[in-house]
Amino acid sequence: MSFTFKDFPADRDDLRADVLNGLAASPKSIPPKYFYDEAGCRLFEAICAQPEYALTRTERALMASCLPDIATAIGPVDCIVEPGAGDCAKVRLLLDALHPAHLVAMDIAGAPLATAAEALSRDHPDLAVTALGMDFVHDLEAAASHLPSGRRLVYYPGSSIGNFPPDAATALLTRFRQLAGAEGQLLIGFDLKKDPQRLHRAYNDAAGITAAFNLNLLERLNRELGADFDPSRFSHYAFYNPVAGRIEMHLVSLAEQDVSVAGRRFHFVLGETLHTEHSYKFRRDEFSALANSTGWQLAGEWEHDGFAVQLHRYR
Repeated sequence: MSFTFKDFPADRDDLRADVLNGLAASPKSIPPKYFYDEAGCRLFEAICAQPEYALTRTERALMASCLPDIATAIGPVDCIVEPGAGDCAKVRLLLDALHPAHLVAMDIAGAPLATAAEALSRDHPDLAVTALGMDFVHDLEAAASHLPSGRRLVYYPGSSIGNFPPDAATALLTRFRQLAGAEGQLLIGFDLKKDPQRLHRAYNDAAGITAAFNLNLLERLNRELGADFDPSRFSHYAFYNPVAGRIEMHLVSLAEQDVSVAGRRFHFVLGETLHTEHSYKFRRDEFSALANSTGWQLAGEWEHDGFAVQLHRYR
């Protein structure tokens, strides 16, 4: 077994700066990457198991049924690189189908990633596993020295690309080319545009898990920045905006109130929202055009029940 873990600890000053800047903006917002402390990771896993949130199950079914075709289209690879690997569950199917020599997994939640990647390494004794606890969106270049030579496949499942506004998604797809290298490929999943009511239910589950996930962000700020948010004075609110083609997730202030964060005070009026996430949905042609604009060329695509996976190579 070959397992290596390197942590690039998130700078608390980055969290502080992002939150203070976001709360001072109009409208107020906080980057969604800060959802994923340990409690947030557990809650997100629970979201994926809710009956209303079919995305994860649909993606798993697609990958299981189409994997032979996907593996044939990809061909031989020496290394799989997975930004935002989380619990490393999704990459296991690809490992069994492609048999690469290396896996490089990255996630902002370093401790859970290390636990998951080490367990995966025990199950694949011939695989060299490198886990990098890092904010890959900002520190992607820091991963370069940990990437082996040879043919690489960047794997970005789960519709995570939808959390980025168009300009940021374009920038990330461009940077994925650096990760992939000259002979590299990109296998990426994304949620498709569909019935708005179905999307609304997915982000407003009856058990309230998504609401707890959203409100946990305030608990994290209380713990890590000495904030004094009262989560009971905010309400989870998520809706699909069909014009923009995205789910918007907010925390709505239920009262006029002042909140202290890192020694600064911020005023919320009744009904004011704190924006916490976008989740863009695509048509297949929309996404392939977006990828093409960054130098990728569509090499294969698969769809199942409102979810799509595309394979891209260099043009």
